[in-house]
Amino acid sequence: MFGWASNDLPMGPDSFYTMFQLGGRDVGACCTLQPDQQKQGVPPHWMTYIAVTSADDAAAKAASLGGKVIAPAFDVFDVGRMAVIQDPTGAMFCVWQAKAHCGVGVFGEPNSFCWSELLTRDLDMARNFYTALFGWEAYVTTNPAGFQYTHWRTGGVDFGGMMALKPEWGPVPPHWMNYVSVADCDGTVAKATSLGGKTCFPPMTIPDVGRFAGLQDPQGAVLSIIQLTHHKP
Repeated sequence: MFGWASNDLPMGPDSFYTMFQLGGRDVGACCTLQPDQQKQGVPPHWMTYIAVTSADDAAAKAASLGGKVIAPAFDVFDVGRMAVIQDPTGAMFCVWQAKAHCGVGVFGEPNSFCWSELLTRDLDMARNFYTALFGWEAYVTTNPAGFQYTHWRTGGVDFGGMMALKPEWGPVPPHWMNYVSVADCDGTVAKATSLGGKTCFPPMTIPDVGRFAGLQDPQGAVLSIIQLTHHKP
């Protein structure tokens, strides 16, 4: 769908970690859900990783701020150290302390990830948690229709956002949604359907931002795509 190449890296006798690449640069990765995760009913999903100087310190600080450390910091061979954290509103994410591998090598270009969005039921709690944990700035914009949207910013650059889950969406849990930049939103939706995917919500246009849609792959993992009006949302 995105023209990614794949590189399977052995993790054991019957396990692989697959790196996705775009133009020779790492764009993301996937691995098989572990048996204990499957027993707990963890569905196929995309996980958001946030770069930190120390995974141990980030996990400890997250816990002190009301978060829950799902998996304490551990080494991933020689490539990095990570921890799995749940924020106070229920959304899951990972922190990544780079060693041999820094993370993505391409971001914001067509067919690469360009935005991460937190959907939650308590905006104030989430804002306080993430700004205290990572030092992010959070500011709110309002479109002509009166819709408010929180932007995350670090180092003067907007990289993600936050919005409230709507009651009409049902029992959707708080989560981070990742966006892939595409040249043609409608065309990508059609291609995803032809490849066995489903449309979670059809293409919609946000004035001065772009046209976006939600997709579910054949195994159930969800991500969003966006055809940007400008370089970044």
